[in-house]
Amino acid sequence: MIKKICLVVAFTANVAFATDTIVINARVITVDKSHPSAEAFAIDNGRFVAVGTNAEMLKLKTPSTKVIDLKGETVTPGFNDAHLHPQALFAEGTPHYRVWLGADRVKTIDELVAALKRQAAVTPAGARISGYGYNDEVLGRHPNRHDLDKVSTTQPIEITHGSGHITAVNSFVLNASGVTKDTKDPSGGALDRDPDGTPNGVIRESARGLLSRGAGGNRADAPSHEEELAGYLTCFGQYSAKGITSVGIAGGSPSSFRMMQELRDRGNPVRVGFMFSAGSFDELQAAGIQRGFGDDRLRITSLKNYQGNSLSGRTAWLSEAYSDRPDYFGIPPARTQEKLDEDYQKWWDAGWQVATHSNGDREIDMVLTAIEHAEAKNPRPDARWRVEHASVMNQALLDRAKKDGVILVFHSYMWEYGDILTSYGPKRLSMMHAYRTAIDMGIPVAGHSDSPISAADPLLRIQDMVTRTSSKGTVNGANQRVSVEEAIKVWTLDGAYATFEESSKGSIAPGKLADFVVLQKDPRQVSPNAIKDIVLEATYLGGEKVYTAPSKTVAMIPPPPINYGDGNYGDGDEEENESAPN
Repeated sequence: MIKKICLVVAFTANVAFATDTIVINARVITVDKSHPSAEAFAIDNGRFVAVGTNAEMLKLKTPSTKVIDLKGETVTPGFNDAHLHPQALFAEGTPHYRVWLGADRVKTIDELVAALKRQAAVTPAGARISGYGYNDEVLGRHPNRHDLDKVSTTQPIEITHGSGHITAVNSFVLNASGVTKDTKDPSGGALDRDPDGTPNGVIRESARGLLSRGAGGNRADAPSHEEELAGYLTCFGQYSAKGITSVGIAGGSPSSFRMMQELRDRGNPVRVGFMFSAGSFDELQAAGIQRGFGDDRLRITSLKNYQGNSLSGRTAWLSEAYSDRPDYFGIPPARTQEKLDEDYQKWWDAGWQVATHSNGDREIDMVLTAIEHAEAKNPRPDARWRVEHASVMNQALLDRAKKDGVILVFHSYMWEYGDILTSYGPKRLSMMHAYRTAIDMGIPVAGHSDSPISAADPLLRIQDMVTRTSSKGTVNGANQRVSVEEAIKVWTLDGAYATFEESSKGSIAPGKLADFVVLQKDPRQVSPNAIKDIVLEATYLGGEKVYTAPSKTVAMIPPPPINYGDGNYGDGDEEENESAPN
């Protein structure tokens, strides 16, 4: 092994002529199967150039080399959150703030109303008041227009469920949108109603497309472009504080891509893989833009498609009824199989990787069918189709995913939603977020937070994969638990594989981008239920420190969902579903 390392070092030295940084006395989890552990590594020009022992690395030291002594702390590759939705963050008590309504802050309907009233006090007349993250399980029900009207009936109010797939609005929004007792449920969505049939303000899935953009309130007080850029940098800074060095933005437009370009140029501390919403396909084709366009800080990775609904919002389309509602199978997707096949073939023939949001087993069956039809007409090696979330699986679907070469980008949010998910029943829970089975079958997987749907906190997500335990202690699908080492790989190298970047990042190996995190403790050596509590000391991107832990831990602000006033809904996955043909 030493001889092999020396050969790598000698080759690298001949090319780079210098080593600018050496890290020693570390417990290095490399996620490199040829050299899984080490105590030191060397960096030059933003990339790892050698990995090995302290003595071996110190031989590369020059007068200008910086030596970092970690005194036994643990190092892993930088974490890769393969699917999330960043948003500009604004301070509480300002008009642009979106009220956090998560269970840690709001436990009753009265508390929810009070929180929104506090925001109303600092919001200009006519401007929108918005909130997000409420948990109906904790509240006892979904808040409705009758509750929100207690805050205001003269300005728009909209709040989003923790799933990102259900929105509640006040009467002002319903009236401004022309939603009445006579309004029919659209394909792919539903309106909750009062006993007399009048919509009660709880709006599910594609039905949110009924909300008029004009009902979004006065936009004169909207944040300026500079304020929005600053808000985004705050969001990405919080990702970096959790050890995230790469993210996949799950759905965006040309204008949001331009925003990401500006953020890159201003020093965004996180690498961005950008998935264009499938609705941008024609514009991309006309401009000649293909997958892979960009650089190692911002790259176009795929088209983001939508075929299905929400797991935690209990709208996912299932082949068997929900365990607690024997007559309810969820909400069917708006797009038919024929239309899905047509779209997939078009995107596939144009050379795109396609990443599709899909949760219920009936939805996933449709997606795999479209993949198989596209492949049959135009075989293409190493396609790396992606199914995002892929929540309610069964063995037949897993067999097909393996045969089709599909990457399953599973959730791991039992911590937040495990108690809600019990409604799916033990049988389905045993194959939900089926990491153990998929890994054992050799199916490629990747990890993600879907933030703000669950926290963009890789250590919590890794704990979730290892324990499958909710914050209240409920264990769901213990048979799908994985080891700490497997979970770290899912959140590093496997995420890079999902975007065809496994040769450039995701492990601590010579030639790869020097993205890594420093942890106060080894996740393999603490109690599984304490992984989330490990202090993250520092995050490095390209060998440069982009985050240092403060002396006193600062809590992250959960990033808000995309708001309907900007033409998007919930977690950003629903835009295609709203406009998908029947």
